[in-house]
Amino acid sequence: MCGIVGYVGDEECASLLVDGLRKLEYRGYDSAGLAVLGKQGLSVIRAKGKLQNLENRLRDATPQGATGIGHTRWATHGKPSDENAHPHKYEGVAVVHNGIIENHLELKEQLIKAGHKFSSETDTEIFAHLIHVEIEKGLRLPDAVRAALRNVKGTYALAVVSEKFPDMLVVSKNASPLVVGLGQHCNFVASDVPAILAHTRDVIYLEEGDFAVITKQGVELTDNAGHKLARGVKRIDWTPTMA
Repeated sequence: MCGIVGYVGDEECASLLVDGLRKLEYRGYDSAGLAVLGKQGLSVIRAKGKLQNLENRLRDATPQGATGIGHTRWATHGKPSDENAHPHKYEGVAVVHNGIIENHLELKEQLIKAGHKFSSETDTEIFAHLIHVEIEKGLRLPDAVRAALRNVKGTYALAVVSEKFPDMLVVSKNASPLVVGLGQHCNFVASDVPAILAHTRDVIYLEEGDFAVITKQGVELTDNAGHKLARGVKRIDWTPTMA
């Protein structure tokens, strides 16, 4: 299993993301990383091995920003390495992903023929390239992600940020778990509740095919086609120490 955590709000989020990843260590992993959006643009820091290795790198250069995503990876496509760790970035788009993209070799070949260059062995990096292509066509991030997903066969829990849309986090679920956390002037996403329980007890469990656009003002839920959905908010009655 892999772990995802994401945040959009007003606070510097690098340490918050690391704390969330620590709560997901039980899922197993061989590398970790995060992407943070701030005034300096999109910063990605990754490290093979334990979360402590990532923290050591962050001490040297902590990215500043209030929108970000983090990930702990268990290798499927590509060996454990810094290059294969998530998030994957391409031209201002960063992606974290749990699951397996069955047609990634076919998609990668098409993108390489179109002039794209890849920096990892993973299937996940495909998403960053596909989404960038759609943004270049003039689509906003949510529609670009939807368009990219139409090309993909497989399973995923996906979280995406983009330099062109710095106050937004887009997520989608297909077979891998995702939960959205509702805060005050901030919102969250994670693979499991313990990652965000220190910040909110109000959550929405995403269902199959759910798609969410998350900003600090709120959460818009649709299906992958853009049709609006209503999902109930659940109040978690256990505490971080019980998680």
